[in-house]
Amino acid sequence: MRKVLKVALASTLLVVGLSANDVIKGSGASFPYSVYQKWIKAYNKETGIKVDYIKKGSSKGIKDAKARSVDFAGTDKPLSPKVLKENKLYQFPGVVGAITMGYNLPGVENLKLSRKAIVLIAAGKIKYWDNKVITKENAGVKLPHKALTFVHRADGSGTTYNFTYYLSKVSKSWKKKYGAKKSLNWPGDHHIGGKTNSGVAALLKQTTYSVGYIDYADAKNNEIAMATVQNRAGNFIKPTLKSFQIAAAKASLDPKKDFYAVIADPKGANSYPMVAATFILVPAEKPEIDKKVTAFYDWAYTNGQDIAKSLGFVPLPESLTTKIRAYWDAKGIK
Repeated sequence: MRKVLKVALASTLLVVGLSANDVIKGSGASFPYSVYQKWIKAYNKETGIKVDYIKKGSSKGIKDAKARSVDFAGTDKPLSPKVLKENKLYQFPGVVGAITMGYNLPGVENLKLSRKAIVLIAAGKIKYWDNKVITKENAGVKLPHKALTFVHRADGSGTTYNFTYYLSKVSKSWKKKYGAKKSLNWPGDHHIGGKTNSGVAALLKQTTYSVGYIDYADAKNNEIAMATVQNRAGNFIKPTLKSFQIAAAKASLDPKKDFYAVIADPKGANSYPMVAATFILVPAEKPEIDKKVTAFYDWAYTNGQDIAKSLGFVPLPESLTTKIRAYWDAKGIK
């Protein structure tokens, strides 16, 4: 099997004209950064090809893609078919991950946060940890009368977009007043912002009595406690790979729409409520460069599943990667 794989990779290299000195340059979303870095390292070891991906946030990744300053860009906020056409870009999903509610609350384990509590925390309307909206779901847990600090992203972020999209699905009031955005002037007077998900992780670790939205991988890597959160069915679900997989199965990613879709608040008794696909953008007018990018992701879809799972990401199912490869074929970038 390994020999067959190496032969296939050698053929791919010949087709797209790669050499060991080539560097495929990418930038953008920090949400999938940890899995991309692991894939990049393994891909380089297997093929000798170098991939450089810089985490800047989805907003800057989209700007880089539009400016053609990178070979590919990552974004957690998918672009609509109309916007893709206007900017001559193609788009396909890379992996699915989850957003968690990380917290720093000394002496408190297994914190539960209801849908209402998450919305009110983000809206700046819960100022103390012993607020009734929180204590209601945490019977037997001694929550202190300490000021709550909400930690959020300070830069333009697909993680923020997916989190606020989720809030818009949960709360009509939030949708009407704030909506889903990559960046936001957060309401209230007890919040702080960090750049990239790593910045949010650092703030959560150093700020006692804080809570904030952060991707599962960064929360796990930084040993940040993560709340059990209430899903659409009213059940409280722990952030686990299994609950992410159940939620991801509800996604509708259609190649006819350039895979444009946002997974938020999915149905299902055991679905984790805050999951998000992250996407790759490539320039339509540079098929030879695009083939280098798709060769990397083709390898990742086939060989990177265990890496993705180990970091808490959901590998794309074969039914979806088959559609992605057909999309590449149709666009002439495979």
